[in-house]
Amino acid sequence: MKMVIAIVQDKDVGRLLQSATREGLRATRLASSGGFLRSGNTTLLFGVEEERLEGLLATIRETCHQREEMLTQAHPIMGPVDAHVPFPIEVQVGGATVFVLDVEQFIKV
Repeated sequence: MKMVIAIVQDKDVGRLLQSATREGLRATRLASSGGFLRSGNTTLLFGVEEERLEGLLATIRETCHQREEMLTQAHPIMGPVDAHVPFPIEVQVGGATVFVLDVEQFIKV
């Protein structure tokens, strides 16, 4: 058995959970945040049999896409505020960060 930890942007998590549910997979959902954009994301924990692992990873690849968004820089932390001219920058967001771990024992009570 494998434990799959998938950190997914909030915009993608609904599609991923719908697809996983159709395949008979269940997940534990944890609210989380992180990254340099401090954007919302969700951490999903899946327990899957080894023969279903590739199917789950394919579902994650299909539903969690990277995309580019425009972000306007915030005010500088140091230095004069009036000298700072914010300008939009393009950043990549989305996709998923996935960890696959071996599970030594699984107990459902």
